[in-house]
Parts: sequence; C-alpha cells; structure tokens
Amino acid sequence: MGINTVFEALSHPVRRKVLALLKAGPMSAGDLALHFEISRPTLSVHLAKLKEAELVVVERRGTSLIYHLNASILEAALAGLLSLKDDDQ
Repeated sequence: MGINTVFEALSHPVRRKVLALLKAGPMSAGDLALHFEISRPTLSVHLAKLKEAELVVVERRGTSLIYHLNASILEAALAGLLSLKDDDQ
C-alpha cells in the first residue's frame, strides 16, 4: 500500500461515501449502487480505485462482488500522516 494511493483514493467524495457505507458492514456492488446517482460503470471505477488502495477487500459470492472495509489501511495511513506532525508544536 502506497500512502499516496490511499490519499488519492480518499480524495473523492463518492469513494469516501462508499467507505462510510461499508462501516456498517459488507455490501454488494449492487447495494452500494442504490446509494448513488451515478452510473454503475462510474461506481465500478471508484470501487476499483478503493481496491487498488487496499481500502476495500472484495469477495466473490456467486455472481455478486461483496465489498468489505479494510480499516487497517485507513489506520496505517492516519498513523503515517500523524508521524509527520512536529512534536514541539
């Protein structure tokens, strides 16, 4: 996981909303799509960006893709960002 990839993935509001939805538990791509007024191909691009950043883990169940939040990557990115903070301030 590259920290730049993670922060790039977090830079878009649709991707942040996907992560917020996944906090409640795993969801299929179809269920996630119900929360957005964007095309499924556009949502698919956002999901691929989250997967590339390892912010989500994808599980195939039959013909469905189930997305799970990978909170450990968020925690690692936050820890990396906080480590840049000057302790003298």
